[in-house]
Amino acid sequence: MTQYLLAVQFDESAPPEPEEEVRAQMARTGRVTAEMKAAGVWVFVGGLQHSHASTVVHPSGGTTTLTDGPFAETKEQLGGFWVIRCDDLDQALAWAEKCALACGQPIEVRPFDDGSRRR
Repeated sequence: MTQYLLAVQFDESAPPEPEEEVRAQMARTGRVTAEMKAAGVWVFVGGLQHSHASTVVHPSGGTTTLTDGPFAETKEQLGGFWVIRCDDLDQALAWAEKCALACGQPIEVRPFDDGSRRR
């Protein structure tokens, strides 16, 4: 089985959702997570604070510097994620569809690198 990252792409430039819609989204995503757990594919889930809360550590010449904010200047940021274990990409995409419908945001599906391509 392969592990997949289902990454929620969140548009931070969009106006904030009303609180009742946020609660409804959280309830829907909670149900999808519970379904993943029941199906035995769930590994981990996490939501993230907005990108303004981030700190980036930049390496350069054997030292590092710290900067506030996201590394990439873009309106879409990683808003949260699921890590799941599936038989194949088709199964992961089926879960991603459920996640996208539940949270109302685009979901990027990416397999974890198992190192086999470097051998």
